[in-house]
Amino acid sequence: MRLLRYVPCALACLLAAVTTGSAQPPAAEAEPSWGTFLAADSRDRQTAQDALAAIARQWRDDYAGLIIDVARFHVTARPSMPDERAESFDPETVIGPEQRTPGFDTPAAGATVGSDIRRRLTAFLQRQTGQRFGDDLRAWRRWLWSRPVRPHSRYSEFKAELYARIDPRFRAFFRPQVPATIRLDEIDWGGVPVNGIPPLRAPRVESAEDARWLRDGHIVFGVIINGEARAYPRRILAWHELALDTVGGVPLAIVYCTLCGTVIPYESTVAGRPFTFGTSGLLYRSNKLMFDEETASLWSSMDGTPVVGPLVGKVPRLAIRPVVTTTWGDWRRAHPRTTVLSLQTGFTRDYGEGVAYRNYFSTDRTMFETPVADARLRNKAEVVVLRPGVLAPDSPPVAIATETLRRRPVFPSAVDGHRLVVITSQGGANRVFSSGTRTFSTGRDARTIVDERGLTWTVSDEALTGPDGERLPLVPTHRAFWFGWVAQHPDTRLIP
Repeated sequence: MRLLRYVPCALACLLAAVTTGSAQPPAAEAEPSWGTFLAADSRDRQTAQDALAAIARQWRDDYAGLIIDVARFHVTARPSMPDERAESFDPETVIGPEQRTPGFDTPAAGATVGSDIRRRLTAFLQRQTGQRFGDDLRAWRRWLWSRPVRPHSRYSEFKAELYARIDPRFRAFFRPQVPATIRLDEIDWGGVPVNGIPPLRAPRVESAEDARWLRDGHIVFGVIINGEARAYPRRILAWHELALDTVGGVPLAIVYCTLCGTVIPYESTVAGRPFTFGTSGLLYRSNKLMFDEETASLWSSMDGTPVVGPLVGKVPRLAIRPVVTTTWGDWRRAHPRTTVLSLQTGFTRDYGEGVAYRNYFSTDRTMFETPVADARLRNKAEVVVLRPGVLAPDSPPVAIATETLRRRPVFPSAVDGHRLVVITSQGGANRVFSSGTRTFSTGRDARTIVDERGLTWTVSDEALTGPDGERLPLVPTHRAFWFGWVAQHPDTRLIP
């Protein structure tokens, strides 16, 4: 079933919830209806005050997430503490005019009224919880996420109607009693509607010879499958964040979470079942949530698993294919017959190198709050990561700073007895191999290394190959910003 089938009447649902109490849970403990939380957002002061009074009579601190969700869509009342979205995200720099969504507070809608509503809601939070975070929604979220929460039993329906104000298609992701493996109060709007950052579907490609618009120093994400090589220029993929493509006969979803600096090529068929993925416009811990059109389940783009919706617990994790982040010159020299995405995408964008997300990439500041912080590295320090279970069923998540690898082009390491060697090319591509009993040192050029016997091995995107044909396999890895990776995997083992 397609996503667009889920567009029920928002007004009827809200009136039923508020006036008849039909959204009350069957549990013994009474709750304010989810519609009451939406009524607290009213621009009519008396309506809002009546709703807040009703919520206060049955208050639990667990309900703070619903109030924060509503307040998040109004501009700050204090210019000295700007709203995290307004301060750091301008949808018009990321999406095209055909997809623009204003959100709730724009000059036309009356930002002053919106700031009054936000002030009212945060003052209510302070009275009910005893916390003193004022207008700082980041602090409110850190407090909320630091404690276990027994959420409102109809929280998903509340979130569906709240987000439907932006785009009615959001309702499909938050159906009643929706199965979830993540906290729904940690799902945030990323600033765009569904597919507002439009995926590339079966994108046009061209030969390396024809791609004269690419310079050797431009960043690309390289994939090779069954002998077919393809490059995805960052300058294109950053505008689309998802490419549905086929390489080497394998259908892929190339997912780029620009906020967390992660590109992952997933096989888009699971147990023989093909899925068509899109961009939900939602985030979890600053990580892009994609969705499948077949069931409207939300998937973690970092882990390749359904986290909200009917597929939760019913399908295995998407298979991952290796990818390298490198320069166009480095990739083209290694793979002269490579193809590359064409600038003819069907969309009007400024595909200049470094244009998309320029301000975001130029600082260490994040756009969205996450519940986990780890000061061992800078927020946006790039790391090469090994996913949990990639070396063995119980192997931990691992991260290695790319700065360390840049200084040491041949980097031996070990994880729980599994010996590895990381080879970094002159263009910055990191490739991780299982080294077994071998020990390696710097080779004679960028494509070879030497073992402890003085024998030369060839580096490729599939294996390390010795002079006698012995092959040491490539370990699937990808890059990420440190903050984005550790937010998903707080138990990460950082290799210095």
